Formats: sequence, structure tokens, C-alpha cells
Amino acid sequence: MKIYLVGFMGCGKTTIGKRLASRLGFTFLDTDELFAIVHKSSVNDFFRLHTEKIFRREETNILHKTETMDNLVIATGGGMPCFGDNMQWILSNGIAIYIEMSPLALYSRLVNSKTERPLLSSSDNLKEDIANLFAQREPVYQKAHISVNGINFDMDDLMNRLSL
Repeated sequence: MKIYLVGFMGCGKTTIGKRLASRLGFTFLDTDELFAIVHKSSVNDFFRLHTEKIFRREETNILHKTETMDNLVIATGGGMPCFGDNMQWILSNGIAIYIEMSPLALYSRLVNSKTERPLLSSSDNLKEDIANLFAQREPVYQKAHISVNGINFDMDDLMNRLSL
């Protein structure tokens, strides 16, 4: 079994993913970390050296590497489900969980984040850029099998909904 966590950058995919994996006795995998290992480059450095199109192709390759793995909770990059047929692939290869947060809540997290986000790093109006990018991506995230609240996350509720 594989569980894919999807949602906007800063919504808590890694934090929730580690907790969920621990609770299930599964391995946790962050696709951005796997990307860095495979490419010997952080996502940010890769973005600086290559186009977004090349990055998205390589990110999809990373996603497909999870196909043969089992008992895994996977935190996807925020944009990963939104390119190509990645969301359909995720839905066909595991359980997709959307970690929901409002653009304002995401802004509150991202404005103080120490993590560099390539698509937001040159933003002159972070709040507006988050809202615009969120509006583009949310319809894809909403295709997930399960949605959970990222602010008031309840692990017991998620476990019940997963029926595990």
C-alpha cells in the first residue's frame, strides 16, 4: 500500500506524513528529498540551473520510482500532482490524501518559512502569488480520495477514514 499526500507548499505534508508513517509502521518518503539524492542537487539548485519543464519531467520520474515500493507514505512536492497526468497516476497507484489549507493560512506559514520555494522566491506580492497559484492547483488536489484539514489535523479521524 502507498499513501500519497498532496497539497500546496507549506500545508504540512512532510510533518503529517512522518506522523502517519510512524502510526502505520510504514516508511516515509519525501519526493523532494528523493529528487535531491537522485540528482545530487537540491530542488532549488536544480530550478536555478534548468527550466521548470525539465524539473517537472524529472519530478515525474521520481514519482514513478515509487511504483514498485510498498508500505510507504509519500509527501509529494506541491506542484507534482498538477503536471502531466501525475494526479491520475497517484490516484491509480495508491491512496491520495489532500491536506487542505486556505491561501491565507498558507501565506502565514510561508511568509516566515526558512525553506526557499523556487516559484515564490522572486515574489513581489507573496499573498497574491500564493492565492493565484493555489487557485490553479486546488482543483487538482481536490481529486484526492480523502481530504483533511491541515490546521486542525486529527490523526485518529484520518486513521478511521483510511479504515486501516
